[in-house]
Amino acid sequence: MASAASVAGIKCIICMSKLVPKNKIEGIQAHGAEVRIIGNSQDDAQIEVDRLVKEEGMTMIPPFDHNDIIAGQGTLGLEILKDLPDLDLAIIPVSGGGLISGISVALKDAKPNCKIIGVSMERGAAMYESQKAGKPIFVKEEPTLADSLGGGIGIDNKYTFQMTRDLVDEFILVSEAEISQAIHHAYWQESQIVEGSGAVSVAALLSKKINPKGVTVALMCGGNIDMKLHHQIVSNSG
Repeated sequence: MASAASVAGIKCIICMSKLVPKNKIEGIQAHGAEVRIIGNSQDDAQIEVDRLVKEEGMTMIPPFDHNDIIAGQGTLGLEILKDLPDLDLAIIPVSGGGLISGISVALKDAKPNCKIIGVSMERGAAMYESQKAGKPIFVKEEPTLADSLGGGIGIDNKYTFQMTRDLVDEFILVSEAEISQAIHHAYWQESQIVEGSGAVSVAALLSKKINPKGVTVALMCGGNIDMKLHHQIVSNSG
């Protein structure tokens, strides 16, 4: 978003919590956006977003719970089907649900019997806990390697809670150790630098919490990991 705003010559303020890693903050600033660090959670940061909209007339770009965002994420599903027309199983990271909702609509429309498994981290999985509760609930955001999957889904969630409920067949949670193992594996076995949030699908496979049958895709998305942290993880021979 910072990059697009820069190209368009539009003022961009991105509000995030204290849990966001320094490298992501610096990356956003490098594209010319202003970063505001507010509170200890995405929900705290949203309060500042709401204030900017109300008092300064800015326009909010929602991170997940919006039709256009969901549709945009759904194009990944179309790309997956183009490469894997006989797909049987898709393993997708889950945060606020925009990504898995969009992909699931695309996959289920073309292949109704395709199984969708959502994966989140054990620490503060808001969509998972909300689905268990049967409604959007507040879930404390915690430090995790999968930092991009943190934050709430919004108590007034309009789209992604119900879409996830209707379209996702199963949820899996992975531990911090399993996420670290997946980052390590992605580097040494797949030559991929992936952040924790993007590695949770691989973590679910490596931990054998999912035993895939048929044509399977495990989505890895996001390489914005602090390189010092990445070095520590991949240098560990365990």
